[in-house]
Amino acid sequence: MTQILNKLTARKRRRDMGNAAVAIASSVGGTATVVVMIVLIRRCRAVRKKIKKKIVKKVLEELDRKNRELQLACDPAEDVVIEIGPVEKFLNEILSEKPMRFSSEQLAVYTKNYSCELGSGGYGVVYKGELPNGLLVAAKVLKVSMNRKVQEAFMAEIGTIGRTYHVHLVRLYGFCFDANTKALVYEYLENGSLEKYLYGDEGCTTTRLEWGTLHSIAVGTAKGIRYLHEECQQRIVHYDIKPANILLTADYTPKVADFGLARLGERENTHMSLTGGGRGTPGYAAPELWMALPASEKCDVYSFGMVLFEILGRRRNYDPCRGESKEWFPRWAWEKYEQGEIEDVVCCDGIVGEADRNKAEMMCKVALWCVQFQPSARPTMSSVVRMLEGEMAIVPPVNPFHYIMDISSGSTSSGMWSGTYQSSRDTTARDSELSIISSAAKSTGAMVEDVERTLASVLRKQSL
Repeated sequence: MTQILNKLTARKRRRDMGNAAVAIASSVGGTATVVVMIVLIRRCRAVRKKIKKKIVKKVLEELDRKNRELQLACDPAEDVVIEIGPVEKFLNEILSEKPMRFSSEQLAVYTKNYSCELGSGGYGVVYKGELPNGLLVAAKVLKVSMNRKVQEAFMAEIGTIGRTYHVHLVRLYGFCFDANTKALVYEYLENGSLEKYLYGDEGCTTTRLEWGTLHSIAVGTAKGIRYLHEECQQRIVHYDIKPANILLTADYTPKVADFGLARLGERENTHMSLTGGGRGTPGYAAPELWMALPASEKCDVYSFGMVLFEILGRRRNYDPCRGESKEWFPRWAWEKYEQGEIEDVVCCDGIVGEADRNKAEMMCKVALWCVQFQPSARPTMSSVVRMLEGEMAIVPPVNPFHYIMDISSGSTSSGMWSGTYQSSRDTTARDSELSIISSAAKSTGAMVEDVERTLASVLRKQSL
């Protein structure tokens, strides 16, 4: 009995001890929880105070900045000091965007009495000059006897290039039109025309351009023509694209020049009416310019294709010294392409390297598409740019010379083409002489009045 009582007592004691331990643990846990909550609350309050201080600081700084701006705005003298410089610079830049009208006295000073001649042509002589701000210019002084052809060229230059600005177009800075002097003032381009780098004429000491440079010149020229056709406010058709009218900067960036034959046209009008017979330079002018056919911007595409052939061959397209088979390079290039021997065309200028050969082959195909007889078959200049840059697949071209009738089997019709594909310099002089002989009957005084009205109209539109 005693043993049973002892066991019950021991069991009760252990149960009481367990309950006490649970109570102690619960008490300790509750205390810890309270302590943690207190710490977290204090931490949150501290963080909130810091955030509040930062927000207040930011607000005060912003208010202080606003107050300083208001004080500056209310101070007239300080406002003039800050704003007048940038505004004047901006206005001067805007004014320099349009062609200026120079007097004959100013032009004589800028060219140092026409002491440095850069070249001459059918319309006049080009002199090197320098404006008062140090900017180098090329002043094309026209012949004083302004016949109808010279008059139209003068107005075309101001009416087209005077309205445009593009990295691949020659900039027209101004003009002179008075009783003694008629001149156009352009930006000066150090490396002259592409013509002298292609033909390798005797006595010529120009640098031989790398193929990569020639390809870049072709692409840049195409972009300039694309701008005229597709990106101007009014479509401009140049009508005289040729190497002599592609000028080069010091780093050989090409710029399209000589807008004497250019015409403005509305974008809705697909074709333009031309007067005065054949325009452009023989060898580069599209067939429709020499026939009773409507003319469009595709005339420039044809001319550019002929330029691509001359870049590809580094020679004049028509050269009777090359032998009967090669005397007309575009036809020979097509025959080689048709026979699957385009490599002969690519290698004729010593082009090496796989990448350069691929570019040359693409250029040959693009040229063959550009000189298609039907204007509708020629690509747009935007497509030409994309094909030259490798961004657009080139469909195999078709024969662009199927319209040419051979005089005899196997001949290249050299007799028929020898009178057409000559140097642009010779044809320019001949065209000038013919234009003087067959000048319009309209009096010089009336022509001057027409030009004056055109100049006034151009300047008025540019000032709006």
